[in-house]
Amino acid sequence: MKAMDIQPNPHPSRREFLKTTGKIAAVSALAGVALPRVHAGESNTIQLALIGCGGRGCGAVGNAMSAGGLVLGDDAGTKRALESGAGGPVKLVAMADLRQDRLDQAHASLSALLQDRVDAPQDRRFQGFTAYRHAIDCLRPGDVAILATHAGFRATHLEYAVSKGVNVFMEKDFAADPGGIKRILRAGEAAEKKNLKIGTGLMARHSSARQALIQRIRDGAMGEVQLVRAYRMDSGYYMAPFPKGENELLWQLSPGHPFQFMWSSGGIFIELMIHQIDECFWIKDAWPVAAHGVGGRFAGSADSSQNLDSYSIEYTFADGAKALVTGRYIPGCREDFATYIHGTRCAAKFSGNIHAPTSWLYKDQRIEPANIAWKPEKETVNPWQAEWDALLGAIRQDRPYNETKRAAYSNLGAIMGRAAVHTGKIITWEDALASDFQFCANVDALNEHSPAPVQADAQGRYPAPIPGKTVEI
Repeated sequence: MKAMDIQPNPHPSRREFLKTTGKIAAVSALAGVALPRVHAGESNTIQLALIGCGGRGCGAVGNAMSAGGLVLGDDAGTKRALESGAGGPVKLVAMADLRQDRLDQAHASLSALLQDRVDAPQDRRFQGFTAYRHAIDCLRPGDVAILATHAGFRATHLEYAVSKGVNVFMEKDFAADPGGIKRILRAGEAAEKKNLKIGTGLMARHSSARQALIQRIRDGAMGEVQLVRAYRMDSGYYMAPFPKGENELLWQLSPGHPFQFMWSSGGIFIELMIHQIDECFWIKDAWPVAAHGVGGRFAGSADSSQNLDSYSIEYTFADGAKALVTGRYIPGCREDFATYIHGTRCAAKFSGNIHAPTSWLYKDQRIEPANIAWKPEKETVNPWQAEWDALLGAIRQDRPYNETKRAAYSNLGAIMGRAAVHTGKIITWEDALASDFQFCANVDALNEHSPAPVQADAQGRYPAPIPGKTVEI
């Protein structure tokens, strides 16, 4: 099965901060780091609890530390932290994960890299399905819970964090189904009433290059936007059959498997494409009114997961404009990873390979390097870092900050498109908003003895969607 690690780039994202094995992957990127000492007695220390100790969660910890003022060789980190209002001591004080090995690996790697900014001794490292509660209970009101498990559990964890009065950073995806989205929205509303701050992992919104292009679009540089095209096509994520004799639930939640199941992550399409789907909605400054699509598997595929290997969705907006979103995960085929825009005046490229900020306008409709008419200033802060600068700045300065509704709606739009492919029907925004569908209605009660929400057949394969029969809305 293909690993989902992102390749290195000049501005490391949090996904590159640590590999999911727990080994340090950012030492070269942070060479020469001088770590300021943090004193536990300081009243302005923001404490973190990490829920989900994979690469994304550990990387988020690194970004939080940097937002607090991780000093680089040229003092750029401190300068940026002061300018954003995010500067100040940050400590990791609690950790939680389903797997003890991942918990131990993450703690060892973060401790080696961040030194005394990690203060999560054995009695504040928790393992199991209820570990999130114990980790969040270690926080004080106003601290931050990092929610970085898979989407099937996000609403459960968010609701508890909000009930305890702590701020939240939650990774994408945010829910696997419409029922989960409704829970996320309600929790976001409760957080707003409590003046809690919530940041979300749709980092493209914090890209200065994309923001500059969005402003050009709003100013009319492209005319009316009529079409957006988004692609993510690569060699695939094949899953072998379930090996009999193992705990099926824990196997489905082991590294590399959750995105192969609808109930745990929403599936590979949303896992990979939610960023670009969010870009489509941002570009149009609107939610789609309808979606339809097609998808399938190539002949002879032995994939045992619930995913299809091809997805093509046409979103329609209220003004009649379209967004075409294409995902394909098949070896030996052309690969692509980019978002393009076509307006009545010209075309644009919005983003590039591995979410690169290749955001520029063309002179006309020709997507060619020689035809570029405008480029934004080069980004000085990568968007994974910028979103943490914004969140911690809002906390320290007590500014309103809650990205929940926008993130949940973008996730709902992705679910709407997936459902259009899986069901073979046109799905409207009203259909998606009204739906209470859940893949796993008892997700809050799952434990290591629970049966898996979806069961393998005699060959160890899981049921894939059947257009015309499948129900997801």
